[in-house]
Amino acid sequence: MKAKLWSGRFTEATHGLVDEFNASVSFDGRLYRHDVAGSIAHAAMLAKAGVITSAEYARITDGLRKVEKEIASGAFVFTAGMEDVHMAVEARLTELIGPLGGKLHTGRSRNDQVALDARLYLKDELYEIITLVHGLKKTIAETAAANIETIMPGYTHLQRAQPVSMGHHLLAYYEMFKRDTGRLLDCLERMDEFPLGAGALAGSPYGLDRGLGARLLGFARVTENSMDAVSDRDFIVEFISAASILMMHVSRLSEELVLWSSQEFGFVELSDAFSTGSSIMPQKKNPDVAELGRGKTGRVYGNLIAILTVMKALPLAYNKDMQEDKEPLFDTIDTVKSVLRVFPPMLASMKVNRAAMRAACDAGFLNATDAADYLAGKGMPFREAHRVAGEIVAYCIKNGKTLAVLGIGEWKGFSGLFKADIKNAVAIETSVAKRRIRGGTAIANVKKRLRTVMTELKKGAC
Repeated sequence: MKAKLWSGRFTEATHGLVDEFNASVSFDGRLYRHDVAGSIAHAAMLAKAGVITSAEYARITDGLRKVEKEIASGAFVFTAGMEDVHMAVEARLTELIGPLGGKLHTGRSRNDQVALDARLYLKDELYEIITLVHGLKKTIAETAAANIETIMPGYTHLQRAQPVSMGHHLLAYYEMFKRDTGRLLDCLERMDEFPLGAGALAGSPYGLDRGLGARLLGFARVTENSMDAVSDRDFIVEFISAASILMMHVSRLSEELVLWSSQEFGFVELSDAFSTGSSIMPQKKNPDVAELGRGKTGRVYGNLIAILTVMKALPLAYNKDMQEDKEPLFDTIDTVKSVLRVFPPMLASMKVNRAAMRAACDAGFLNATDAADYLAGKGMPFREAHRVAGEIVAYCIKNGKTLAVLGIGEWKGFSGLFKADIKNAVAIETSVAKRRIRGGTAIANVKKRLRTVMTELKKGAC
């Protein structure tokens, strides 16, 4: 086995078990493109500082691009003995261009190198995730637009509460995912700092132009403290935190899809293409995609706890514990992207059972509050009106009736304030239409909000 690039101080070879335990190349190999890009920027800084010549810069850059192509094509395979992606790229570069490859690491450490690679990688992934969230928001808005006048029960405590537009219900998720977009953009803005040049912890002594490196790699600014630069993983914690909130919203939507598609609710039917069957019960059609979206939320939460626990008591500056930041980060990215890719087509292909939703509104006394509001409008104190309406509901339950079928004589038996117009006042459509307050479920409101939403979506993911 070849000697380690750092082996000069050591008199014994690393134990094989330590090689396996210490290695991260099995998972951080995915950073190779970002490692090469960062190395090219570092070489440019070295050249400007006069540490290497322009000819040496050209050879190093050419060699790095060859390494990148080899890895991308599968011609170069990572092994545990390479330790990590940074050592692997440098070792292969040295094989290709000789001792000159050893000059590349002048003025930098793996500590600032990995901090750079992780930021570059997460920046790229954040742009893709934000775009995927945009796609989900668009599908939600389109599904809402197709169901503005679909009336369904709104719930509190998972009990039927008041009738709402299904479009209004779905747009609640648009608002959630809109906030998620904002959090991801905030994360992107805060992490947009260039850490290379911080060295191991104290800064590079070679007079490197960090502004040049930042410009070459598209960073907004450079880090201001070398010790913080190499030990900061806030950007990873913040991203996984934002991803956890996003997945909470996915889980809430998933739960409703699971409930709505059950025979007990029968509000929607998920496409066969996004459902599975049972290995033993031939009649089953299971909402596995929604269930997995709900289940994978716990996985992302676990990643957040993992990275917080890794970082919670680390002294400055870099510690090897921080190698454990990659797997939670990578797994969160992969999990979130997989969910965001499958949910839009599942929602777009979903069938809505409008009749079942409307029947649930009639059966659930969702208009009882409107009866109380009617009495309050006639001057009765609302608390008294609430009691009267409750007695009417109890009467209906006892007699197998709904508010819609009560005769005016029955209404007047509870209060002389009731007039013939009570029938219209407690109609389900009237109940929805009366919620005209900004943010309410009135059909006109939902249409107006959708116009704004569609304008927002046309402006793009960011």
